[in-house]
Amino acid sequence: MAATATQPMDYAALPPDDAAARINSHSALRATPYRWPDPASLPRRQWLMGHWLLRGEVTAIIAPGGTGKSTIGNTIALCLASGQPLLGKPLHRGPQAVWIFNLEDGTDELERQLSAACAYHGIGPMDCGDRLHLDSGLVQPLCTASEDRDGFTLAEDVFAQLAATIRERRVATVIVDPFVSSHAVRESSNEAIDAIAKRWKRLAQETGCAVVLVHHTRKLGGREVTAEDGRGAVALRDAARVVLPLNPMGDKEAEELGIADPALRRSLVRIDTGKANRAPPDAATWIKLESQSLDNGDGLEPSDFVGVATLWEKPDVFHGLTTWHLFTVQQRLAAGDWRDSVQAKNWVGHLVATVAALSAETDRGRIKAIIRTWKRNGALAVEHRAINGREVPFVIVGNPVDASEIGSRPHLATCGAESAEGAGADP
Repeated sequence: MAATATQPMDYAALPPDDAAARINSHSALRATPYRWPDPASLPRRQWLMGHWLLRGEVTAIIAPGGTGKSTIGNTIALCLASGQPLLGKPLHRGPQAVWIFNLEDGTDELERQLSAACAYHGIGPMDCGDRLHLDSGLVQPLCTASEDRDGFTLAEDVFAQLAATIRERRVATVIVDPFVSSHAVRESSNEAIDAIAKRWKRLAQETGCAVVLVHHTRKLGGREVTAEDGRGAVALRDAARVVLPLNPMGDKEAEELGIADPALRRSLVRIDTGKANRAPPDAATWIKLESQSLDNGDGLEPSDFVGVATLWEKPDVFHGLTTWHLFTVQQRLAAGDWRDSVQAKNWVGHLVATVAALSAETDRGRIKAIIRTWKRNGALAVEHRAINGREVPFVIVGNPVDASEIGSRPHLATCGAESAEGAGADP
């Protein structure tokens, strides 16, 4: 029975052996029966660094310009090469070889950046051995795909060279920064970007390494970055199993954390897990961009300072405070008039500062965050009073603290200012 344009070959009607021969001769796709493995026998996923980097998979880092993408990438590389959790993420398999392929800066600048990170974190040759590799795309170009009027072409010879080097050096992670400079096709072409991203994934699976592709965002108009905001085609996001959006700290977050110093706020970057198909999403990681001197001045010219990334712990605005402090603030609110406006001489923040051993000037952001939280949970309330023909907001007691809940008065070592003020008896 021959196949015709109107009557396709019915393989199901053929004897099994004949059908198999016909299928093989035409290189047809075949369904593979499920083998029902014992779940306990299946190999574990090979995570390298927290739930950020996974052998055989692609991770995309997405961030706007000036967020510290390359700086953070350098510290990720140092974590892997040294086996030290500099960014708070566990190194599940200990030190691993890593290859930074930066396609924007020259070798001198790349060495400045990595040297600064090593100096800041105290990492030396003995910590990393031969596991740290650094290349510039300006010296050694990397182009994995090109495009002309006939379409796009993957550079298979380039991927073959990458694979050979990864195997030779036993590289566990390759960081390509930025992704846009690693190819010569239109960023908006989903077809081309999908093929490139999946070719990187195939490289990762064939060599057993993790691939990190650093990518820019589209214009966001001031809003936060999400996994959806990579510039150009969405295919890169879809192909990546992990997407890490980077966001500088915003004004609202700074206010909630009590951070009043604008320079500190600008130095803080949040790494979210915007997409995590292979593990539960991690909590956000905060990074502080510090400035490190290279001590390379010669007396005539000052030394270079280079940005480095370090782990930053989000402050607890209530650190050192207890129910006793709230009880005392409420007692004094009931005995006086305290305004809600931070501009007022009798701003309630001055009362909180006195009770909590803080400064109403240098700790203003933290004090505002404390007051805001107490308002939100109902411990404090706002009452408007008519003064000179206008409504003025005052802070009053909301839900009073039961005296039986406050325990003993905090020790002066942690709450010294209260004793210094000498106002109010021990409850």
